[in-house]
Amino acid sequence: MNQGIVFIGGGNMAASMIGGLLQQGHPRGRITVVEPDAARARALQARFDIAVIAPGADLPHHCDSFVLAVKPQQIGTVLSQLSPAPGSTIVSIAAGVRLQTLKNSLGENLHYVRCMPNTPALYGAGISGLYASSDTPPSARQAAENILSACGAVCWLEREQDLDAVTAVSGSGPAYVFQLCEMMCNAGIALGLPADTARQLATHTIAGAARMLSDSDEDAEALRLKVTSKGGTTAAAIESLENGGVRKLYNAALECAARRAAELGD
Repeated sequence: MNQGIVFIGGGNMAASMIGGLLQQGHPRGRITVVEPDAARARALQARFDIAVIAPGADLPHHCDSFVLAVKPQQIGTVLSQLSPAPGSTIVSIAAGVRLQTLKNSLGENLHYVRCMPNTPALYGAGISGLYASSDTPPSARQAAENILSACGAVCWLEREQDLDAVTAVSGSGPAYVFQLCEMMCNAGIALGLPADTARQLATHTIAGAARMLSDSDEDAEALRLKVTSKGGTTAAAIESLENGGVRKLYNAALECAARRAAELGD
């Protein structure tokens, strides 16, 4: 747990992982951030009291893990400037960047783990899909899991291409929930509720339902059926959604997201 970690990029996702690691007791002196933006670098130093350096500056002597927390379009520049010691673990959260791309740039003498977190990680409530090739040692897998679990749950995948589906379900998933809340608010306003009341009702309903899902041993279908009395108001609403093709729309939407994730990787 006390590995030396270097974050390449100090954006929101990196900050959420750093905050989680520190809360779990990871030594501040074992975390370094490489951040080109001076204002963001100062903010990170002030918030976490950790070392934040500019690209090209000397890295700490003992760096076990490197977290590539940059946008996919920045990865080429980052990889060209990085020279990890053999045996280091490379943890990439750059969406769509394949393991082979990382290996082609950094070499085969490193351990690689690809991850797809999501934005609730900013509140310690995220979930990340992780993938590593079969020859990755348990120590490297554990190092990556320690970092990502600092901001939420983790699940390991057996195939790299499954990260495209993870992107569709959980990576993009918060936006679907936000859209649902937006639509419930607008529908409530159309039914005559004040805007602030509609927002409060929709927001707390979604948060409460999410709590029920996470705390219950029952799955979403079972919980839905429990609140859908035959001939009642909920049944009328669900029937309207089903008749409108809501399942077909969601299947198509997630297929589009997964296909786009694959295209970005290609």
